[in-house]
Amino acid sequence: LQAMSDNEQDWLALRPQEPSPSQCCGSGCKPCIYDVYEKELAQWERAKAMQDKSLLIGKKEQSSNSELNPDTFTAFSVSSVEQLTEDTYQYKFELPGNSSLRLSLGQHIVLRGVVNGLEVQRAYTPISPGNAEGYFEVLIKCYEAGLMSQYIKTWKRGDVVFWRGPFGGFPYRPNQHGELLMLASGTGLAPMIPILQSIADDEEDETFVTLVGCFPTFDKIYLKPLLQDLARYWNIRVFYVLSQETSLEKLPWSYQENTYTGRLNEDLMKTIISSCRRKPFVLICGSSAFNEDMTRYLKASGIEEDSCFVF
Repeated sequence: LQAMSDNEQDWLALRPQEPSPSQCCGSGCKPCIYDVYEKELAQWERAKAMQDKSLLIGKKEQSSNSELNPDTFTAFSVSSVEQLTEDTYQYKFELPGNSSLRLSLGQHIVLRGVVNGLEVQRAYTPISPGNAEGYFEVLIKCYEAGLMSQYIKTWKRGDVVFWRGPFGGFPYRPNQHGELLMLASGTGLAPMIPILQSIADDEEDETFVTLVGCFPTFDKIYLKPLLQDLARYWNIRVFYVLSQETSLEKLPWSYQENTYTGRLNEDLMKTIISSCRRKPFVLICGSSAFNEDMTRYLKASGIEEDSCFVF
């Protein structure tokens, strides 16, 4: 009887742990951390039924070969940290040799952190081109009370961080849409950048793009030099909507004609859509409240849901 219960204890110790809600990033990843758990649990139940622990050996928690993988976390080391605004940072990670993450446009990856013994997972979209060799970059906003933010703020050069993916993405093909209207709030800019860059880099792609970036103030606009460069292309326009600026007078003159103060509301949405050169296909990325508002304003402006994609 004693041996039996020892054996039971052994098996219980090997049973995979159900994830806590904090471990799910909520971005609809396939496989989600819960899918991975279900798969490991089924593997454990099969091994236990056959009393054969060797059936569990295939279970690898994290990989070290620096190949991004949706099922397991892979270690990547931080190669630089750049503070962009008071609460937003750009992190660069090393990839071995001249390898690349080979992401499709707008795909996100999931970060794992442990804070006060609690495992947390969040999704972020790399802003580096999907085929960038030897590195990838992520734009992250840190929140005062955010669990993951507390972990991220400790990062310095050389630290090792675990990611898995990629997930999601926008199935973009050159010249598939006459015009893309991108509505981004804050770090919602991240999935737009690789798409913008791929259009700018492809001479054959004649898609018009109108990017509308929503930020509180001029100082809080991310990646200004990059956005200014992109706006020089014949087919790319960039507008800014600054919710906490009251006047445009203090802004550099080069920003005054393409910046609005206040919020991106239904009237401004109609103005922007009527200035589009073709009927736009709309990409939206921001907080859930922003995404809902934008979807509502677009509907009021005559843009149907099948002409929108929400990251």
